[in-house]
Amino acid sequence: MNYTTLTYKAVDRVAVITMNRPDRRNALDDVMIRELTEVFTMVNRTNHTRAVVLTGAGASFCAGMDLDYLQRFAAKGEPENLEDARNLSKMLQQIHTLKKIVIAAVNGPALGGGCGIAAACDFVLVGREKGKLGAPEVKLGFLPAVILIYLIKRMGSSRAREFVLQGSIVSADSAMSNGLATDVISDDELLDRSMAYADTLATTTSSSSVVLTKELFARIDEMPPREALEYASSLNALTRKTEDFKKGIESFLKKEKPTW
Repeated sequence: MNYTTLTYKAVDRVAVITMNRPDRRNALDDVMIRELTEVFTMVNRTNHTRAVVLTGAGASFCAGMDLDYLQRFAAKGEPENLEDARNLSKMLQQIHTLKKIVIAAVNGPALGGGCGIAAACDFVLVGREKGKLGAPEVKLGFLPAVILIYLIKRMGSSRAREFVLQGSIVSADSAMSNGLATDVISDDELLDRSMAYADTLATTTSSSSVVLTKELFARIDEMPPREALEYASSLNALTRKTEDFKKGIESFLKKEKPTW
């Protein structure tokens, strides 16, 4: 499939997706949102792929929504703007609930929707000097409505509230101390380390276990406590019947490392 706003390549069992509008700081418009949704949908169906590294071309990870695009779109009616916002929400949810492990390699500023994209990933690796994360919407007369749920999931409610109400843009180290980043890596090693990180996860974790664990995270917040416990028990029982479980237990008892 040909894309105009991103590039895709597969390296062994790792998919590398690069947002590719460097002249616009990889800002999101309707085309990029659609293409990101499409490529993650395709990756979800690719059995061989175990992990995804998501990054940006040029100096930015993703500057958020393209403000020229938003200005033009604001002239349209409420139904069109609602559909556009829902498309952004669908894209973030597709990333967050992907059946594969998703790693954001934040090579530069990740602002607004770009910060939301990073927060929706499973792991966030940030370049020490160039990587920044922020939600400056309140300083622009906007609000971080669609991305807020992912900021809360990653940072917690209190920190996310302080973060977005100040319109904060923080350094890599500050992002890590606030729960936004998994690790901070030197800029020149970021992509290689992210690929190594993805490869390690792809070779040391069970595919079926990752799928079911991510499904558990996706569903458990939607349920009352008793229903969540029952659902967790059902998944626990289901996992015991999988081939990966049998293989993992057998390898453990034999003191061998399973090959995934």
